[in-house]
Amino acid sequence: MANQATIDQNDEATWGGTKQPFGSSYGKLMMWFFLLSDALTFSGFLAAMGLYRFKYESSWPVAENVFTHFPFLHGDHPLLFVALMTFILILSSVTMVMAVDAGHKMNKKGVILWLGLTIIGGFFFLGSQAWEWSHFISGDKGGVKLESNEVMYLSDANGKIVTLAELIDGGAAHGAHAKYTTEQLQTAFAANNDVTLRNPGKSALVMSRPEAVKAMKTAEVIQGANLKENEYGNVLFADFFFFVTGFHGFHVFSGVVFNFIIFVNVIQGTYEKRGHYEMVEKVGLYWHFVDLVWVFVFTFFYLV
Repeated sequence: MANQATIDQNDEATWGGTKQPFGSSYGKLMMWFFLLSDALTFSGFLAAMGLYRFKYESSWPVAENVFTHFPFLHGDHPLLFVALMTFILILSSVTMVMAVDAGHKMNKKGVILWLGLTIIGGFFFLGSQAWEWSHFISGDKGGVKLESNEVMYLSDANGKIVTLAELIDGGAAHGAHAKYTTEQLQTAFAANNDVTLRNPGKSALVMSRPEAVKAMKTAEVIQGANLKENEYGNVLFADFFFFVTGFHGFHVFSGVVFNFIIFVNVIQGTYEKRGHYEMVEKVGLYWHFVDLVWVFVFTFFYLV
């Protein structure tokens, strides 16, 4: 009976809520469960994007032909700005690590410094993403929408992209987001025998000049990108761009809000009174997850 009593006491200690599974608190475990479910959500979005990308391979834009802009710099700089955004977010993950480490050491000033830098990094990323969205929406190259609703690039015989500004204004309006009419496009196209059409896909399929001239008779100008049309190619590319990067941007914004709330609490000494900075560690898990997801978005959306 004594042994049975000992077993019952051990069971009580194990299953009665007096022990923390894996040495983690309830709050951290729930954060891990949330991050796991969120990871599955992002995985579904990226898998769906991959499916449609291979289904519409010939009309799916190549990211290095789309994201070529950089603030205050002229010319094409493929993916340079996106790389800068990625660097900023990864750097903010490093500062978050430092904030968590300072919390473990009960270093209030250190937590304030590193968590503050993390918040600044988050704001920089959100501002950069807003600029990228605005540039994508307004467009910079212009496309040609055929009667079949397929979007094509203007190009030379070798497949090099020719912008609407270069064809119509000789490049004078490049970067000014000038709006052109279908009549201007057709007139300029007819006057320039060196320009033809090509598909947006990775394997550039260039039309012969006679085929392009025939297609241009019923074609129209398309500028910018939104949920209904996309100057860079298949409209699903724009749909996934807005949805996936927007969903991730919402996570970053939420993370900045959470970090700011914790930052205020740190200044007020809330966690000093509790005797631990576990809340910093919890928001740190969320922030690292947001950074990790962006690495996958960056890889599958921009690089592959």
